[in-house]
Amino acid sequence: MFAEDGSWATIAGLIGGKIFGFEWLRFLIVVGGMMSAFGMFNALVMSYSRLPLAMAQDGMLPKILAQTSKHTNAPWVAILVCATCWALCLGLGFKRLVTIDIMLYGASLSLEFVTLVALRIREPELKRDFRVPGGMVGAILTGLFPISLLCLAMVESQRETILGMNGLVFGAIIIGAGFVAYVATRKLRPPELKPVIAETAKVV
Repeated sequence: MFAEDGSWATIAGLIGGKIFGFEWLRFLIVVGGMMSAFGMFNALVMSYSRLPLAMAQDGMLPKILAQTSKHTNAPWVAILVCATCWALCLGLGFKRLVTIDIMLYGASLSLEFVTLVALRIREPELKRDFRVPGGMVGAILTGLFPISLLCLAMVESQRETILGMNGLVFGAIIIGAGFVAYVATRKLRPPELKPVIAETAKVV
């Protein structure tokens, strides 16, 4: 009964009871959930829309995404594009969206752990704000368990189908499209940015 959508509101209705036929606690839980979701989504829109803006400024995406409002300096084109993509995802359902999120966020997070180990090998004396203790073993263990959990979640997500295909295959296509887009936009990047990217690639 309580393992479905809206369970918290149902529990609140049972605990709070009715006053003049009105389930007041259930109503407050629903309103609080809506306000929380709106606030979190608003914050994510403001932060995630800056990614296309920065990529457009670096020549990795079309320049039109770098346009900002003259009054607020908000990247309004990037916000509209992101909002359109999110709206198109509404029909996928919660479980499928979680599957996609696990794969995409998990892939980017795994790169950070791999980079930690790569820097420990190539730049052992590089000045850092903090250092993971335990030497190379500590650096590997830092990412081993999170990556293991991500792999387990990906294996479990095979049961989900997205647009008629396996969830893992769909996520792999999106990840692969990112690599293709990165290579395809190489010639569009400003000349002053290319040495920076090349130097970063050598370090990592």
